Formats: sequence, structure tokens, C-alpha cells
Amino acid sequence: MQGSQHVLAHLQALLNCELAARDQYLGHARKFRDWGLFKLAEHLEHELQEEAEHADKLIERMLFLEAEPDFNQRDKVNIGNNVAEMLRLDLDVEYRVAGALKEAIATCEAEQDYETRTILIQLLDDTEMDHAWWLEQQLRRIQLMGVQNYLQSQMGAHGQGA
Repeated sequence: MQGSQHVLAHLQALLNCELAARDQYLGHARKFRDWGLFKLAEHLEHELQEEAEHADKLIERMLFLEAEPDFNQRDKVNIGNNVAEMLRLDLDVEYRVAGALKEAIATCEAEQDYETRTILIQLLDDTEMDHAWWLEQQLRRIQLMGVQNYLQSQMGAHGQGA
């Protein structure tokens, strides 16, 4: 089934976002683990798996619509140098993805591609209600309890989830 070029352009842009988000979460998770912040590391490892799942859904849809995904494109990955900066950078990615998803959903409606729209709405819900919400919550905790107390709360034992 041949897809709309407008929809496909949005799907490629979203794929670029999701792959970059995955890579950024991976970089941050590894730094957190190295610093002994195992709860944060494990949560971000979970997030990077979800970003890979989002990318997979986009790839499957692009292939179904007879498009060839370009895996050589990526949005910029921003790796922070401290916990608060890393969480803010991850939240920035989620906000960008949410905005791009909303634009893509509107294009799907205009192009009457309701199946792609349904897929994107599921991704938007996950982006806003899970990923962005969790990051906002962590930044609020840092603000409320101070970074040192927050860091201590995120240490946990190796292999213990958040």
C-alpha cells in the first residue's frame, strides 16, 4: 500500500527522533550506572527499550506504506555532564518528539491515513504520559529535596530497579 509522501516524511522525522532518544538514553544510563546511580540507570535502560520499540513501530509502518526507512539519519544526541542536566536534556527530547507526533497526527488526519494516526496516538500517549511525566517528576524531586538528597535516593543496590 503506497503511503502519502507527507505522512512518510513525518514518519522518517519521527524515526530520526526515536533513534536519537534511544541513543541519548543509552549514554545517560551508562553514565548513571558508572556513577552508582543504579535506580536511574535501570529506569533509563527501560526507557531506551521503549524508544527502540517506538522506532520499530515506525519502521514497520513505513515498510507497510512501501517506503524505505533511512537509518543513516539521526537527530542530535545531547549527553549531559550532571544528573539534572541529563534529565533536562532527556525531557527536551521527549517534548520535541511529542510536538513532532502532534504534527504527524494532524498530517495523517488531513491525508486520511487513520491507521498511521492510531499508531502515532499510542506513541504520543507513551511519550507524554510515561516518558515526559517521569522526567518532569524527577526534576521536581531535585528541586524539592535538593540534588544531593536526590542522588542518594537514586543509588540503590546494583540490580535493584526504580
